[in-house]
Amino acid sequence: MTTNSAQTEAILGHHMESFATTDLNGIMSDYAESSVLITAEKTFTGIAEIRTFFDAMLKGVTPEFLAAFKMVKQEVVGDVAYINFTVEGFITLGSDTLCHKGWQDSRPGIHSPPCRLVTEIT
Repeated sequence: MTTNSAQTEAILGHHMESFATTDLNGIMSDYAESSVLITAEKTFTGIAEIRTFFDAMLKGVTPEFLAAFKMVKQEVVGDVAYINFTVEGFITLGSDTLCHKGWQDSRPGIHSPPCRLVTEIT
């Protein structure tokens, strides 16, 4: 695994851990003011907008939802992470792409994704 892949893997791991505990502040610590989150409905730019997306989404994440979450595929290549998942009874198939190319937070050793694409949730 390259250094960029290792950094990307760490960001993805932190993001997934924060999601699994519905930790909004933990999720948001993976983003910077320059971050962009693109969904089918809207593009969210910056911390405040991205926080509104996750705040609304996490309100629908129940213990049953989390228990039904299954990772189908996870792949990290350099600065890009891709996941494919199902949530039985909630989401037939979802995928998510995160990238953090060229961005490093001012905190030593902290890297965050400036862009995230929620590519499909059915």
